[in-house]
Amino acid sequence: MRRLLLLVSVIMLVDTLFYAALTPLLPHYADTLGLSKTGAGVLTAAFGVGTLAGSIPAGMLAARTGPKPVALLGLALLSATSLAFGFGHSIAILDAARFCQGFGGACTWTGALAWLVSRAPRERRGELIGSALGAGIAGALLGPLVGGAAASFGTGLVFGAVAAVGVGIAVAAALAPAGRPDEPQTLAHLLPHLRSRRLVGGMWLVAVPAMLFGVVSVLGPLRLHALGFGALGISAVFLLSAGVESVLSPVIGRLADRRGSAALVRVAALGSAAVTLLLPLLHERFALGTAVVGAGLAYGVFWIPAMTGLIEGTESLGLDASFAFALMNLAWAAGQGAGSFGGGTLGELAGDLAPYWLAAGLCLATLAAAGLTRPASRPYPEAT
Repeated sequence: MRRLLLLVSVIMLVDTLFYAALTPLLPHYADTLGLSKTGAGVLTAAFGVGTLAGSIPAGMLAARTGPKPVALLGLALLSATSLAFGFGHSIAILDAARFCQGFGGACTWTGALAWLVSRAPRERRGELIGSALGAGIAGALLGPLVGGAAASFGTGLVFGAVAAVGVGIAVAAALAPAGRPDEPQTLAHLLPHLRSRRLVGGMWLVAVPAMLFGVVSVLGPLRLHALGFGALGISAVFLLSAGVESVLSPVIGRLADRRGSAALVRVAALGSAAVTLLLPLLHERFALGTAVVGAGLAYGVFWIPAMTGLIEGTESLGLDASFAFALMNLAWAAGQGAGSFGGGTLGELAGDLAPYWLAAGLCLATLAAAGLTRPASRPYPEAT
């Protein structure tokens, strides 16, 4: 179990490292390629669109062949897109590479997490998912450093090294033992249950923080840059934010195992609404940087309750656990894409206040819609 957890953790770390490396590079591309806020939003959101396209195919493949081939496919796409980012010098190439990276991310997350859950004791699922997610967040912690290094020393050298690391991890994964599903499932098994209130509720609780992170990942770096931070300063802000979230993720997983999820989701929604309302009101770079760190902490509390709830929901319906992570990726991609593109576009048209406050309003609406303003034992309703 420990070896599998280590392998899954490394896979998730490298995947999120490359995803997060773009954040401090946005000002660099804005200067060198003339990107507007809308263009930056498109580049950032392309990852989410790719994940959206790859989510269901990844789940279907894992449910039929097992999670290992899906994880290997994701690692192959990660390495290839790293090279494209390293040596591509047009926005069209970068947008296409970002899309393919998102498709590969759907494969790595679905394959790696389904692989882990298939071997995890039920009473430790939240803790193990939290540990793997913590490693993924650590990748988000290291990603801004990689992006800052690429801005300083050249994208070819830095992203070429990322590609080599991805190949090495793929070799280790290929040598690791893995089983196949006892009863392979197809999309036909999932489709009748897509209207389940429990699955829809779980997907929404994934989509909300993804949207929040999407807004901050576009508007945050650009605003910090306008207030005087360079690539390394922006990297430091997002590094600290991801570091705090990474350390707390296993703790949140244990709390979800022992106390249930409803209270955690209440804290996440209220905290996220408060800090998101605050972000556009700050006009001093260090105050804004501190708020970005707080936002990452508040948004991150959503993940474990939402993911464990999706797993329990799919199992209660007799579905393969791979579909839980496919739905997770689908919801994350929709939220991240809406947050990145919508946040960038609305920010350019109406200023940063509008997208931030709209996102905060959705957090508060989630509390009311899911009944989380009242004492409850679950963060979302039972399956129907």
